[in-house]
Amino acid sequence: MSAIDSSTPIRTARLRRSGTAQSNSLFALILVAPCLLLSVTVIGYPIFDVIRMSVFDVSRIGVVREFAGFGNFIKTFSDPVFVQACWQTLVWTVAVVGGTMLVSIPIALILNEEFYGRTIARTIVLLPWAISLAMTAVVWRYVVNGDFGTLNMTLSALGLPFDGYPWLADARMAFTLEILVGILVSVPFTVTILLGGLTSIPDTLYEASAMDGARALHSLRYITMPLLWPFMQIAIVLNVIYVFNSFPIIWIMTNGGPSNRTDILITYIYKQAFAFGKLGNAAAGSVIMFAMLLVFAVIYLYLTKARGARDDV
Repeated sequence: MSAIDSSTPIRTARLRRSGTAQSNSLFALILVAPCLLLSVTVIGYPIFDVIRMSVFDVSRIGVVREFAGFGNFIKTFSDPVFVQACWQTLVWTVAVVGGTMLVSIPIALILNEEFYGRTIARTIVLLPWAISLAMTAVVWRYVVNGDFGTLNMTLSALGLPFDGYPWLADARMAFTLEILVGILVSVPFTVTILLGGLTSIPDTLYEASAMDGARALHSLRYITMPLLWPFMQIAIVLNVIYVFNSFPIIWIMTNGGPSNRTDILITYIYKQAFAFGKLGNAAAGSVIMFAMLLVFAVIYLYLTKARGARDDV
């Protein structure tokens, strides 16, 4: 009887803590409910509507007609322009994100050092971020214009045979220029993330490595890059999502031409919806794009979780 009596206060305390935890969870749920409801309304409903349109026959004006099943997806996958756009989207994303990281890491390392005029240099690097992406694309479209572009004028003034050279008329050259512009507009955001990571690395680590005789290259390899890697992962993921859905550069500079050779998925879907009136095909393409990004996010989360488990071990 005494054993039962002695365990009663413990059981009561546990029940009290459990009740407090449940009430705290309920209160937290009440607090986030408005935000959750807004997210479901603003994000969830459009996704549901696009998925619904992808399995129905939809008229030019958006009237949903009879059920089409996977017909829109079959038409989309059988379109050679869609397959070409998928490949070009992969090239576009890998080239822009990879080029951005290769350019941003050295810039971030330089801007993290103490030197005269560092604040001005950081401001100059961040300037492209303050300009509208559409405006940047418009400016570069006129820069590389074959008739009156400043690029041809500059090269011709240097004595090079580029008078009237049609940069955007050649698909390979046009796509290369668009990739370079994509890298240019992605560098400021990436440099900002990397600078945040570099400033979080304690100076004591570098001081200790210097006392042990480590050179600057060794400190970069064994201290800076490993500790900067989580920030690089964040930059890569955000840039992949951002670049994969990037519309203004491709559309303003070439409209996906010539001959759809610079089309990516987002411009292909836009043409299907607003140029050709094939809203069902456009919805199917949108669902495919969403699935691609979802697969990428799942793979990234899996790799991050696996890395975290290895680090814990």
